[in-house]
Order: sequence, then structure tokens, then C-alpha cells
Amino acid sequence: MATVCVEVAIDVPAQRVWEAIADVGAVHRRLLPGRVVDARIEGDVRILTMPDGAQVRELILAVDHTIRRMAYAVVEGQRLPLTYHHAAFQVLQEGDHSRLVWLTDILPHAMADAVRARLERGIEEIREVLELNGSER
Repeated sequence: MATVCVEVAIDVPAQRVWEAIADVGAVHRRLLPGRVVDARIEGDVRILTMPDGAQVRELILAVDHTIRRMAYAVVEGQRLPLTYHHAAFQVLQEGDHSRLVWLTDILPHAMADAVRARLERGIEEIREVLELNGSER
């Protein structure tokens, strides 16, 4: 199994970043507007709708407020030919700011570079949105 880890410093307090990450039904508004046009929750499953209408189903595995960690597994609608995709976000306090870590385990191993490119682009988009909206709730 390949593990891909990307992280970014965010000029927003960790609690504010965590509030956005933990709001699992609002990824389309709080983290990736434009990349995700809608999100809805059905039980433990988050259904993301992309701009082209495609949907991705993610099983929400954990939302741990104590350690500021949210974990999920993509169970349907992968855009890449992956047979396994488990990921977690963790928000760390760094002074008045924060660090967002996105750790992803995937199969097959050969897809690691493609996944890394998507995560690097995605985490930068998340940073931009959070810094732009850092003073909002």
C-alpha cells in the first residue's frame, strides 16, 4: 500500500480550521467550493457532487474533536483507478496558526504520484479558502 502525505501551514487558528474540516457536510462551502458543488450526508456516508455531476461516496470513519482528526474512505465513484482509498485530515496548532496534514493510503502503489498531485493541488485550494474566510464562521 502506498501512503501519500501532504501538509500546509495555514494562517488561521487551528480551532477555526478544525471547525471547517469537522463540518463534513459542508465541504462544498467551507473547503472546496467550485471543486465540489454539493455535499450531503446519509447516515455515515458523505456524498460529494462534482461540477460535472459525478458523485463520490465517502464513508466517514471518525471525527475526533480531541485530536482534531477526521478520517474517511472512498467507497464509490473514484475518479482514479484505485482499489483502496483511506484518508485522514489532522489539524495541528502552530502558535496562532495551524498546520493541516492530509494522509492518504491507496492501492495500487503505482497511483501514488497521481494521488499526490491531486492532494497537493487540493490542500492548496483548501488553504486559500480557509485563509480567505478565516474570520468567518
